[in-house]
Amino acid sequence: MPELPASVRLSLWTTHAWATGTPLEDALARALPDIDHVAGDLDRLALWHDLGEQALLVALPAPGDLVGLPGASVEAQGAAAVGGECVFVPGLGGMLVPTISTYGAGPEGGLDVGTRVDWTAYDAQPVPRHRVEALEPSQLERHLRDEIRTATEAIDAVGGQPFGATAARELADAAMGGRWGLPTGLPGRAARVIALAGTIDTVVDVALAAGDGALTAAEAGARHRLLLRLQRASERALADATNAACAVLAGWRPA
Repeated sequence: MPELPASVRLSLWTTHAWATGTPLEDALARALPDIDHVAGDLDRLALWHDLGEQALLVALPAPGDLVGLPGASVEAQGAAAVGGECVFVPGLGGMLVPTISTYGAGPEGGLDVGTRVDWTAYDAQPVPRHRVEALEPSQLERHLRDEIRTATEAIDAVGGQPFGATAARELADAAMGGRWGLPTGLPGRAARVIALAGTIDTVVDVALAAGDGALTAAEAGARHRLLLRLQRASERALADATNAACAVLAGWRPA
């Protein structure tokens, strides 16, 4: 199974650590096991918790689609949109935006390539807690499955194959829970939505990269637009389900 976005994992594991008293260093290691070097302003996490924050929330924006982002400067929102992700605290206000890069030479240089994440802090406006408490995983799952069905039917009508055999197996695994390295104590419905949405996001990436040479230019363009719409729907569901799970971990609402 592919990995969830770094901000989703940081959100879940940090909120879990705050709720259980687990050392933050352990939470970071569990959240980012595939990252070779982590740097930046992560000291904000301890500061925010010391000042009373209970949940670290996530947003997965895109250029032209800032849904889920807290109010912030143009620079902060632009960085989050370009990077496609961020975490934020709702009470005090504040954001961390990751920049993911690689270092080292590839096979021709004889060295392994490492992955690093640098987190940059920005000021942000507080977010009313009731917006997070109102998120309902069952509604998120129904909406996402409707989007999957609609996109699949529309792509079938265009003439392209929506998903290959490998992607179909990943979707089946996700429906059964998958292996995503999530912290314990997550509400089951939210965890299922996280797994399904994360899988769809990755599957669409594979489908977009593979293309479909059997289609005309117009058909390929229509398929591309349908896949992008499905991916944005999955990313919104992933962020909302993560935040709904964090609301439970933080004790804001029952599981």
